[in-house]
Amino acid sequence: MKLSLQLKLGQQLTMTPQLQQAIRLLQLSTLDLQQEIHQALESNPMLDMEESNDEDDRPSDEHPHSIDSNDNQKLNGDDSGWEEQIPNELSVDSNWDDIYPTASSNYSSDSDNYDFESRNTAEETLQDHLLWQLNLTPMSERDEAIAMAIIDAIDANGMLSLDLESIHAGFDPGLELEVDEVLAVLHRIQQFDPVGVGYRNLAECLLIQLNQLDLGVRPELIANAKLIIREHLELLGHRDYAQLMRRTRLKESELRDTIAVIESLDPRPGSAIAPPSTSYIVPDVIVTKQADTGKWRVELNPDTAPRIRINDSYAALVKRADTSDDNNYMRDKLQEARWFIKSLQSRNETLMKVATRIVEHQKGFLEYGEEAMKPLVLHDIAEAVGMHESTISRVTTQKYMHTPRGIFELKYFFSSHVSTKGGGECSSTAIRAIIKKLIAAENARKPLSDSKITQLLEEKGINVARRTIAKYRESLSIPPSNERKRLVD
Repeated sequence: MKLSLQLKLGQQLTMTPQLQQAIRLLQLSTLDLQQEIHQALESNPMLDMEESNDEDDRPSDEHPHSIDSNDNQKLNGDDSGWEEQIPNELSVDSNWDDIYPTASSNYSSDSDNYDFESRNTAEETLQDHLLWQLNLTPMSERDEAIAMAIIDAIDANGMLSLDLESIHAGFDPGLELEVDEVLAVLHRIQQFDPVGVGYRNLAECLLIQLNQLDLGVRPELIANAKLIIREHLELLGHRDYAQLMRRTRLKESELRDTIAVIESLDPRPGSAIAPPSTSYIVPDVIVTKQADTGKWRVELNPDTAPRIRINDSYAALVKRADTSDDNNYMRDKLQEARWFIKSLQSRNETLMKVATRIVEHQKGFLEYGEEAMKPLVLHDIAEAVGMHESTISRVTTQKYMHTPRGIFELKYFFSSHVSTKGGGECSSTAIRAIIKKLIAAENARKPLSDSKITQLLEEKGINVARRTIAKYRESLSIPPSNERKRLVD
């Protein structure tokens, strides 16, 4: 093979480092942005945090916007004291990390301001809770070893994930251990808190709880509940109340009271010990209604990120003609700080534009609720603000809006649509709200089927297929009609 050099011409699109940084900041969530700003403050001496809380000194990006305003908000930074101008562009074949070190590389976890609360703390598991009770329970070493093996096989819901034979097989044959010994220890663990832990099936879980139920419940109801759980649990699951009354010879009122006792039991008792961690949402945008004018006002949440500025004292030390290493370092940090602030201003401006257009389009939702939600897609907002759909997608991901009706992700306001008989459109969110309202008002003895809901929507002029109704119902975590059937007075 002969080696040779060839020259080829071609064209390709390459993003500048400024654009890369702006896009990265745009798609960050509020918590990620706060961390990014703190890292920048730690690594760049040219950046400083504003301490002033004066309303008059508030930058223009924090002033509210009314949705009927036609001007686009401009987020211009204060350039006073900055002698040099930021170059318009860096070379497209350069990389931000090649020119300026990333903030995260210089960030120290030993900082006094390090946010320890943002780190996940260890929580007590169900096994920890059971082992703590085991240490307080008098047992022989033999039984304690069996108990530890049983506890290790209990899942997060409190169910025994292995059968007794498998647990027995895990011990040394030289111990001459019997399966009955494992069963006896299991019965002792089933008396631990939470009540019902260590169950092997649903019926056993419910029976354990019934055996320890408060004496305030009538004994005949407990006896009826045990009968249904032992012999007719499948009929109860299918809500076949006619068969239940026939086989148990209970009257409807007695069956209703018995079912109420069973429904008060917990089929997953272990889940309450280690609940899933709670994630808190900080809204990026706050929407309020002005009482005097009745207009909706949109403003950025001033608490989402600290306000930063250029440190004029350090910026004044930069000398134009000096080419020393120290001066070059300070010059680079100054330009990096300016670009960072400019990217933050661009992010706030874009977020305000998108949020304002969303509120303007969805005033009906803010006024009347989900049933008044209008169809909206990314393309509609992209055209309104003069941006690409990918930019709108980045802005609306993990960004939240606080409204009088609650806190919603910006993506919540986008939904598909179906046609109506009058030639109009109805959003899928509004259809879900109507379905939820219809089911909430249905007769519990004769719940609405998906076909019936389809028929009711057609009467309202909304043409939706039955399978679409089923999909919307499942998305609302609403069971089918046969599982919603209830015994009522």
